[in-house]
Amino acid sequence: MAQDIRELFKNEQKVTQEKMPENHQERFLEKLNDAMPVKRKTNFSWLQIAASLIVLLGLSFGAFKYFQPSIPVAPTNNVVETKTVETKTLGDVSPGLKKVEDYYLASINLELSKMKYTPETKDVFDGYLEQINVLNKEYENLSVELTENGPSELTVNALIDNLKYRLNLLYRLREQLNELNASNTKTEGASQSI
Repeated sequence: MAQDIRELFKNEQKVTQEKMPENHQERFLEKLNDAMPVKRKTNFSWLQIAASLIVLLGLSFGAFKYFQPSIPVAPTNNVVETKTVETKTLGDVSPGLKKVEDYYLASINLELSKMKYTPETKDVFDGYLEQINVLNKEYENLSVELTENGPSELTVNALIDNLKYRLNLLYRLREQLNELNASNTKTEGASQSI
């Protein structure tokens, strides 16, 4: 079974030395063309065009829906739906900041509970409460910023400073109320002695 490879190559060279008849390639191509049907060359068939249009329409519809601004639709039962956005506080950032926030909020509430509202101190009291309300709104805006942008040093410091300002305003209000009460008691004592 084993054959010498050298002998195989010698036999192969004898076969390859034979020449092909002239015009052999041309006759072969003629017979091939006669046997094969001729195809009509078209760039696109109607099925390809239809498939392209369907894909194009689908993509344009999807892009239209994706990039279309959302227009809120009013409910039919005349009830307006409002979304409540869960805002983050300092306590959501870290436990240490939660302690700071809780301290200031407890101090603010304590000071507010100690305040005594009288008709004589109404103007002073209302002026300070108006300033505190402005600071409360600013605190809410900062909380929204903290929620949207995440915690940053500037936002956290601004929130803490806001709490400090509110507490300091209440301390000043308490001092002014004490001065007003003291001056009122002096004037009442002076008027009673007369």
